[in-house]
Amino acid sequence: MTEHILFLTGKLAEKQLRSILEKMQPEFTYTVHQLGLKVAALMTTEMVIRRLNDTFGASRIILPGRCRGDITALAEHLGIPVERGPEELKDLSQYFGKKAHKADLSQYAVKIFAEITDAATISIDEVLQRAYYYRKNGADVIDIGCLPSTEFPEMENIIHLLKQHGFMVSVDSLDTADLLRGGKAGADYLLSLHESTLWIADEVASTPILIPKTYEDLASLDRAIKIMQAKNRPFIVDPILDPLHFGFTDSIVRYHTVRKQYPDVEMMLGVGNITELTHADTMGMNALLLGICSELNINQILATEVSQHACRAIKEADVARRIMYAAKQQDTLPKHINPELMALHETAPFPYSLAEIEELAGQIKDPSFRIQTSMEGVHIFNRDGLHSATDPFDLFPHLHVEQDGGHAFYLGVELARAQIAWQLGKRFTQDQALTWGCAVDHAEVTVDLHAFKPAGTTLQQNS
Repeated sequence: MTEHILFLTGKLAEKQLRSILEKMQPEFTYTVHQLGLKVAALMTTEMVIRRLNDTFGASRIILPGRCRGDITALAEHLGIPVERGPEELKDLSQYFGKKAHKADLSQYAVKIFAEITDAATISIDEVLQRAYYYRKNGADVIDIGCLPSTEFPEMENIIHLLKQHGFMVSVDSLDTADLLRGGKAGADYLLSLHESTLWIADEVASTPILIPKTYEDLASLDRAIKIMQAKNRPFIVDPILDPLHFGFTDSIVRYHTVRKQYPDVEMMLGVGNITELTHADTMGMNALLLGICSELNINQILATEVSQHACRAIKEADVARRIMYAAKQQDTLPKHINPELMALHETAPFPYSLAEIEELAGQIKDPSFRIQTSMEGVHIFNRDGLHSATDPFDLFPHLHVEQDGGHAFYLGVELARAQIAWQLGKRFTQDQALTWGCAVDHAEVTVDLHAFKPAGTTLQQNS
């Protein structure tokens, strides 16, 4: 039986909603009903209860995406399912096309080793605090870095404390004394052993990560693998990822060669040599590196957050591994799965053309300013007219808010957001902070549509 959907909207959006639905040619039937208010974004569930007297035989109701209030209570009142649609009408077809294909990002294959590179020089409390921070951002194993020619008297105490707090722990050093101490203290993994230091694995229960004796010496790595296989001991292989212009491409070939020769061995990729040593945003790097891990079935990475520009590298790697896993499971490209790795740009930054904004502006009969962006720039309009610019300072003479400090401040903030969004190719929505993917904590930008937004400081000052 064909589904019948009731779309609730306001006067200004009704024409556009009907046009979009007509172009969609959906499989469902529908009724568009405007509730007698101008702006759909100002709709609340209480308004729906008061004004909606007929559900038109609908099997479910779609509200404007910014409708505030308790939709569960509204659904119980009306006796049919109620849900919020997309925030922008232009996203309606995408909303219906993708809803049934929402990716499950709860699963992943890659384990993240997060290294505390300066563990030998900071306090035990700092190590523990950093460990919890890394685990919050997705780390599975806390890697304790040892520094060359640096004493580390607290290593054992740190390992014991982390284990007491439920952490998996690895120790990272090329010094055999450090590795032996770490293994005897209960480290779960040792980074890194080669064929000449494999004797350490016989002394401790830790799982060794094997590396070539020298960077390009795959023969030595092959011998170390065979030794561990003969002992029937678990191990992980790391052929070593080199920085760009210092052997990066050759090192990728090494990983491919080892995987072809050993289809089933566990492998590790040290992503920090790219994220830390390349001055570019790390989100794209992590996406690509975790994509390589997905293709080569590399199920461990070593990640660091030493450089300031790599301060979210572990969180980015966590998102990337989940996206790549979902794409691999669905046998699809890693597109339209999750937007968390798109901090600077968006797939559809400008939902409305300048002509559509001009048409909407012509319908406005009140003094409240609306701000929107298009490919041409930033646009602000009310009943007194539409003004466009690429620099918000060019708009100030048209706003006439010189004597209204609160309003001027508010418009300055919103126009600055709009300019940034226009310059970068991001989606701008008035009264909402710009979204930056996993580069920021979601708590900073989340909007609770079940509650009514309190008056901001600029309105409180004028009340």
